[in-house]
Amino acid sequence: MAERILVVDDEENIRTIVEYALRAEGFEVLTAGRGDDALQTMDSEDVDLVVLDIMLPGVDGLEVCRRIRADRTVPIIMLSARDEELDKVLGLELGADDYVTKPFSPRELVSRVKANLRRLRIEPERTAPISVGGLEIDPVAWTVRRDGADVPITRSEFAILHKLAGSPRRVFTRQELMNHLWGGEFFGDLRSVDVHVRHLRQKIETSPSKPQFIRTVRGVGYAFGGEDAGG
Repeated sequence: MAERILVVDDEENIRTIVEYALRAEGFEVLTAGRGDDALQTMDSEDVDLVVLDIMLPGVDGLEVCRRIRADRTVPIIMLSARDEELDKVLGLELGADDYVTKPFSPRELVSRVKANLRRLRIEPERTAPISVGGLEIDPVAWTVRRDGADVPITRSEFAILHKLAGSPRRVFTRQELMNHLWGGEFFGDLRSVDVHVRHLRQKIETSPSKPQFIRTVRGVGYAFGGEDAGG
C-alpha cells in the first residue's frame, strides 16, 4: 500500500507542484488549503506524513503542528516562506521533525519526505530497554518513561536520545547525531540538533538548566550522563 502524505499549503500552485512530485514517486497525496481543514483530514484519514506550511488561514501551521503532536507521532515537515530562525525553532519545539524553506525544489522536498519515512522503518541498533536514573527508554515500542510516567516524544527526539543513551559518556558531534537521524549524510542546519536536545531536556530532566542525562560538551556535541561541560 502506498504511503499517504497530507500536503497543507494555502497556495494552490505549491500544493499542485508538491502533489505532482510526490505522486510521481508513488505516494498517495491528500491536500488542504487551510489549517482547520487539515485538522479535519487528520481526524478522518490515516496519514503517514504531513507537509505543513506555517502561514495558513483559519488555524496557522504552528497551531496545527501543536494539535497533531498532542496525540500523534506522525512525521511533520514544516514549510516556511521566510528563512527566519524563530519560525524554525518554534516549529521544532512544537514537535516538527524537519523544515524546508521556500522557495524549495520539489526534488529536495521529496528527498526530505523519503528520509523521514525511512526513519520510521529503521530498527534501532540496540533493542533492549535502557533504564537509568528513573528514565526508561524502550526502542521496540519507541517510548520513553520518566519516574513511571509516559513522556510525549517525537520520532526525531527519540532517535537522538536512544543514540546517546546507547553509548553512555561517548561524545557525539552534532553532525554524527544528524547523520544518524537521517540515516546518512546530513547537509542541513546543524543547529536543528540543539533545538531537539533543548526540547528533550525540557521533557526528561528535572532541571533542564542542570541536566542529569544529556550532557553538553562545548565545541563538540553531546553525551549521555556525567556533569555538563558547558555551552
